[in-house]
Amino acid sequence: MDGTEVRAALAKNIKAFRGRRNWSQADLAEKSGLSIVYLSDIERGNKWPYLDTLVKLAKAFKIEVFELLKPENMPPPNTAKIQAKYNEEIIAILDKSFEMAKRYTSQSLTAMQTHHGKTSKSRHK
Repeated sequence: MDGTEVRAALAKNIKAFRGRRNWSQADLAEKSGLSIVYLSDIERGNKWPYLDTLVKLAKAFKIEVFELLKPENMPPPNTAKIQAKYNEEIIAILDKSFEMAKRYTSQSLTAMQTHHGKTSKSRHK
């Protein structure tokens, strides 16, 4: 991802966050302490804000700074690691469950065969 793509993602995300809150640029300007003209330039991709500006925007939206910069549908940082660990834990739980089910089924079948054998022998006497 290059600078142009990051700038485009920032512009799109600011508009999206404003839209979800039904905020105008004036509303965001008031909440962030930034000028409407500056916000408009950022949203059009004409200006690249300083980090302090990103922090002000994130605080206004009550989000993390990375959420302003991430491309659409990109998971937050470390999500892949968390998902991988979660998947490993689920697989381990399923493996254990299947093993227990096999043992239980085997024990149940053995018990049924033993019981059936005793029942058959007692009937033949």
